[in-house]
Amino acid sequence: MTRPPTAVQRRIIDAAEPVTGRLTGTEAQLAALVKRGLAFRHPRPPHDHFLTPAGHRVRETAPAEVAEPASASKESAPADTGVFAARVGGEEAAITGPARTREVHSAWQGLLELRRMTNPGGATDRPCGWERTHLVRAAALALESAGHRPAEGPAGGGYRVRATPQPEAVAVREPDAEALRACAATLERAGWQVSEHTDPRTRERYLLASPRRA
Repeated sequence: MTRPPTAVQRRIIDAAEPVTGRLTGTEAQLAALVKRGLAFRHPRPPHDHFLTPAGHRVRETAPAEVAEPASASKESAPADTGVFAARVGGEEAAITGPARTREVHSAWQGLLELRRMTNPGGATDRPCGWERTHLVRAAALALESAGHRPAEGPAGGGYRVRATPQPEAVAVREPDAEALRACAATLERAGWQVSEHTDPRTRERYLLASPRRA
């Protein structure tokens, strides 16, 4: 289970600017948030720090528990990446309901903000660098935030997003043909290039999706 942020980290996250998620703190404090996947350092001057989708998710949740560091070394110890866990399909006993819907919405808005802050010209209509290094999670977040139903368990109906041997491409499978086409439309609107293919062994139709660059 991912360790919750410390009391100091929680105060920094809560004090982030409401719209941009820009953070204020010491270099050490901000670096610790970056290591935990809760913040990123903007590559352009003045190199401010901003919340990641995971950081936005923390800000949206009630600060029920925070962990006080036992030592300075524990404060900077690497942990889980902290990236928002969009449902890729096939999870057992996944959380659903209004709270989950709010979390997904917050994560998607945070991702759009990442696009605005890191893409040339502030473009939000195509994926950013984070999405290109987290292809499965990024595609799954686009689908889940648009209301598509992820598969439950190993045999349930719904979408499944999986990595492929191809560079910068994920496979999306959905047994319902109409739902598969809807997934393709959603990914295209989210800035992905999508093509439909047939598995030569199972004859099952599936999508290949890659982040659009321009």
